[in-house]
Amino acid sequence: MPPRIPYAVSVLGALVAGVLLWLAFPTHNLWWLAPVAVGLLGGVTIDVGGRRGFLLGLVAGWAFFVPVLSWSGVYVGKVPWFALATLEALYLALMCAVVGFVGRRLRPRWGDSVYAVIPLAWVAQELARGTTPFGGFPWARLAFSQADSPLANVAQMFGAPGVTFAVAIVGTQMLMALDIVRRHRLQALAIAATTIVWVAFAGLLDPPVDGRRVTVAMVQGNVPRPGLDFNAERRAVLDNHVRGTELVAEKVKGELGERILEPLSLVVWPENSSDIDPIRNPDAAAQVQRALSAVGVPVIVGAVLQEPQPDVSNVSLLYRPGGAEPERYVKNHPVPFAEYIPYRSFFRNFSDKVDLVTKDFAKGTELGAFRVDAPSGAYWALPTICFEVAYDGLMRDSVTQPGKDAGLILVQTNNATFGYTAESEQQFAISRIRAIEHGRSVAHVSTVGVSGFIAPDGTVTGKTGLFTAEQRIGSVAIRTDRTLADRLGPWPEWLALGALLGVVLVAAGRGRGVRVERPDPEQTTKDHVD
Repeated sequence: MPPRIPYAVSVLGALVAGVLLWLAFPTHNLWWLAPVAVGLLGGVTIDVGGRRGFLLGLVAGWAFFVPVLSWSGVYVGKVPWFALATLEALYLALMCAVVGFVGRRLRPRWGDSVYAVIPLAWVAQELARGTTPFGGFPWARLAFSQADSPLANVAQMFGAPGVTFAVAIVGTQMLMALDIVRRHRLQALAIAATTIVWVAFAGLLDPPVDGRRVTVAMVQGNVPRPGLDFNAERRAVLDNHVRGTELVAEKVKGELGERILEPLSLVVWPENSSDIDPIRNPDAAAQVQRALSAVGVPVIVGAVLQEPQPDVSNVSLLYRPGGAEPERYVKNHPVPFAEYIPYRSFFRNFSDKVDLVTKDFAKGTELGAFRVDAPSGAYWALPTICFEVAYDGLMRDSVTQPGKDAGLILVQTNNATFGYTAESEQQFAISRIRAIEHGRSVAHVSTVGVSGFIAPDGTVTGKTGLFTAEQRIGSVAIRTDRTLADRLGPWPEWLALGALLGVVLVAAGRGRGVRVERPDPEQTTKDHVD
């Protein structure tokens, strides 16, 4: 057994692990630091017991979530930011408590096999964090740091939880190699070689990108100014997207149109592109019709509807040429404390910022799918609004709707409330993982950026900048084959949780482990002489 790490060194190690994990995410994009962070955190918590593991995990959690979620407080202040970071850090603390508890109890008997608890605990922690409380907040998962990593390809087999597991496996194997090298150098080299082969194999799992092509346009209209009042001039935001759509029409009719193999089939606007209710406001409706007439193809508008009273709805509206009533998708997962305030009177005691949400957003109950006709054949536009892209189950349910296999994932978002922070890039990286996971093209369009087309292998074209008015026209692949991840669904995640619970029960039944220290030869000799 290795000697016990001094507590001060353990705290420093946990702190460094959290910082390294933050650096793995956009906009730093040092994805290879994620497994290093996992290995380091595992090394300082593997056999320290539950209580000390919890404290070390909390240190690592704060060091990670405070900077990675700094965008959450850019306009609402430090209290909501630190409250969210602390809530997320508590899940990391509980994870490390489990690792410390299991390691202390089982390591004397199981030896190096006990390291298996680390990747299992990471998957279980992210499952809990992504589902509780109020539906969870699955942001900044290990998988979402890996959009540029060879390990991202694991998503097509086992989804985002599988990528997290792969990252944690690599980190754990690095830790095992460092631990074993002091005793068995050949065994350590074998583990290191296995890790390299595993990463290389993942890199060879190239997701297929073939499929019939359709032409889609996205309009990033921009806003007068960033911040919580980004849409104070709501008509200006709507007009920006109308003008952008007219520019798309000009490009299609001009030189660019000559290079497009397939005629334009769809134009997509982002979330909040019309915060003036176009169903009830004739002027807003006329502006949408103006855009529709310019391009002559369906337009999907991100809008806010003043219904059901007294609430409002965050929706995607599909307008077709001809003047019929638009089809709609109502956001299924409104964001707590951003789009609705649970227990408003209670949380007002901590921050009056809750009253910035004057009306709660209603929760949609049906998945969205808009049929779009194209020369190569009809396909389905599958709308996802903002943070919904981070929820595994919602994304999987959308892609696997019966009879809607030929799907294009739409991610309509508004990042104006987060200013010039990393939030936009972090969300875009999630969309890239989703493209690989579901084997579908993604049209990711933001009110202010970043926007872009994402191929089924996660590669990006037409990426835009922040707070610019831009339009993008792209030829995207429409695929129908389902990935293994879609067929397996949540089972890999639940199996990992079940395995972890089994290990914890075994550890609880074993009683407190006995730590065996190697005797110090010099001290033994000194005691004998005395």
